[in-house]
Amino acid sequence: MELSVEAARQLLESEPGATLLLDVREASELAICSIAGAVHIPMREIPGRLDTLPRDRHILVLCHHGSRSQRVTQFLRHNGLANVSNIEGGINAWAERIDPGLACY
Repeated sequence: MELSVEAARQLLESEPGATLLLDVREASELAICSIAGAVHIPMREIPGRLDTLPRDRHILVLCHHGSRSQRVTQFLRHNGLANVSNIEGGINAWAERIDPGLACY
């Protein structure tokens, strides 16, 4: 259910059409830093937008440190989306280990 940032990056690069990066942070957080190509749906909006998420792609859920994205991952799995993974450590880990040019907050 959880992937490291390295494994998430590998999936996004090797299977771009089969994976979706879902950023569940707030717009104010997104203004500080973001990952190109991510779909942004704040956590509080997920229940109302459940039907807009693809069921034929692996959804990788991202937040600041991994707590909110873990809850969203569990919610999505509980609601019938089986191929969903939490990105462990969130964008903070991504900035530390993948893209040091991203601003940290």
